[in-house]
Amino acid sequence: MSVAVVILTFNEEANLPQALRSVRGWAQEVFVFDSFSADRTVEVAREHGAVVMQHRFENYARQRNAALQRLPLTCEWILFLDADEWVPEALKREIDAVMALGTPHDAFQLSWRFIWMGRWIRRGYYPTWILRLFRRGKARCEERAVNEHLVVEGTTGRLENDFVHEDLRGVGDWIDKHNRYATLEARELFRRRSEQTGEIDAHFFGTQAQRKRWLRHKVFNRMPPLIRPFFYWIYRYVLCGGFLDGREAFIYHFLHALWFPLLIDVKYLEMKWQRERDARPPGDSGT
Repeated sequence: MSVAVVILTFNEEANLPQALRSVRGWAQEVFVFDSFSADRTVEVAREHGAVVMQHRFENYARQRNAALQRLPLTCEWILFLDADEWVPEALKREIDAVMALGTPHDAFQLSWRFIWMGRWIRRGYYPTWILRLFRRGKARCEERAVNEHLVVEGTTGRLENDFVHEDLRGVGDWIDKHNRYATLEARELFRRRSEQTGEIDAHFFGTQAQRKRWLRHKVFNRMPPLIRPFFYWIYRYVLCGGFLDGREAFIYHFLHALWFPLLIDVKYLEMKWQRERDARPPGDSGT
C-alpha cells in the first residue's frame, strides 16, 4: 500500500525543509499545496522533490478539501502534514507495518508531540490525537474556518508513535499567526448552530476531538467572556501539571491557554459591540 504526503503552505521556507526531509524517500508521493507564498517556499519544495500546486486561500477547511480535490493523488493512503511538522522514523516504520499487514480501518489518529523553544510540552497537552492518515476518498474536512477536523466515512484506529510539531520560526511569528486565528475563532462564536453543518459530532464519550468540541460548546462557550480563559489556564498549567515542565512550558501555557483565548474573547466582544452599534437607529448613541 502506498502513502502520499500533502503539506499545506504559506511562507514556510523556514520550516518546510524539515518536513520534506522527514518524508523524502519514504512517501511514494509528496505534494506541497501552496497559498501563493511570497518567500522561497515554492523553490524549497521543488528543490526537495515535491510536486507543487498553488491555490488561493479562503480558509483552512476549504484549502484541505481543495487539495484533496485538485491534486493528482494516486496513492491509497494520504497523510496530511503541516509545514512545521515532521515524521519520525518510528512512526514511518509503524505505518509501513500496518500497511503491510492490512487494516480494516479507513483512517488513523496520530499522537501529536509539541515542541516549544526546544522542549517537549508534555503535561497539560499530551497526548493530543489528530486524525491525519486516511484512505483516499474516505475523508473530507469539516466546514470550519480554524481548528478544523477531518470527517471520515468508515472506522478509525490509532497508531502508537508520535509525529512532531516543531516550529523553527520565532515567537513573533507565533503571535502574529495566533492573532489571525483569534479573529477566525471570534467569528466562529457568531455562527448560528444551524449554519454549522458538516462538522464532527460533539460527544463527551466520543473521540478526543469530539469530547473537546463538546466541552467547548457545552461548558467553555457558556462561561462569561474574559473570565473563562483564566479557568482554562489554571486547568492546563496547575491542575494538569504544566508547571512541572519548566519555564518554556510556563511561557507556552501562558500564551496559548490564557493570552490566546483572552484575545479571542476581546475580539468577540468587539464584534458584538460593533454589531449592536450597526443595529441602532441613526442618531441613537446607545447611552
